[in-house]
Amino acid sequence: MRALLQTAPGVAVAALIGTIAYTLGSHYGAPVMLFALLLGMAASFLAARPRYQRGVTFASKGLLRIGVALLGLRLSFDDILSLGWGPMAGTAGLLALTLVCGVVLAKLLGKSLAFGVLAGGAVAICGASAALAIAAVLPMNQRSERDILFTVAGVTSLSTIAMIVYPWLFIELGFTPFQSGFLIGATIHDVAQVVGAGYTLGHEAGDIATFVKLQRVALLPVVLAVVMFAFRGQSGGQIQLPWFLLGFVWLMLVGNLMPIPDWIRGAVNSASSAALVVAISALGMRTSLKQMADLGWGHAFLLVATTLVLLAAALGFAAWYF
Repeated sequence: MRALLQTAPGVAVAALIGTIAYTLGSHYGAPVMLFALLLGMAASFLAARPRYQRGVTFASKGLLRIGVALLGLRLSFDDILSLGWGPMAGTAGLLALTLVCGVVLAKLLGKSLAFGVLAGGAVAICGASAALAIAAVLPMNQRSERDILFTVAGVTSLSTIAMIVYPWLFIELGFTPFQSGFLIGATIHDVAQVVGAGYTLGHEAGDIATFVKLQRVALLPVVLAVVMFAFRGQSGGQIQLPWFLLGFVWLMLVGNLMPIPDWIRGAVNSASSAALVVAISALGMRTSLKQMADLGWGHAFLLVATTLVLLAAALGFAAWYF
């Protein structure tokens, strides 16, 4: 009970910030994650107070893992298999290429391997959600939280720009709605922006974009396992699957093998989104704009470059395959 009372104030503040972010995002049609991050950073002075420290720390770590685990119920095997093996293989190849690009650019720019994996994974899979999931299995150091926040802010901003520009670009390049849907699902970072961009081109493009995006999200557990294996030397050489990854896989299997009422799916999806928004609000509270600026131009260049590499590779694949 004592621990609960010590944790509650910080969690309550992070939840309040998350609620405000959700309200603003819904009203203005803007990314909720970005609002949560910016509002959390504006309230960073609260995280330094002993009254809120414990709760903010729990929200930024514990709620993050809970939100990631609950994402598993969103995945449908039927949706993932709907496009056939060719686009599935292409999607997996694009994801791997983007991850490798993040690692290589991090090496060239003198950034840490962990940041290269974090940025590459966020661009390759599902933006802020992937960044938070990958961060949960990476070794932590003094720069880790700033890297996470920079990545979340960067991929969310780039995803919003892509949501506006990509549909126009793909149509101007002469792609059909089906092809444009594939490209939108394969290149835009965040799920919400994929849906928004896809359905601006019609139902066919929107459905295809959503299915392709789900294929990328479905590869998240595989990427997390690879990341844990790659960094095993920094955790005593042992690979221990975290509970939230096991929860993600278990919910994915349950959701596909058992009949789940729609209201339960809706409730779990809402809980997952809420947990991630509160987590990013708390992460924002634990940093500052000065700390973000201290990271330098290399961080921004890496995110933009991996985004452009993914776009170029996807355009090449679509022109060759379809």
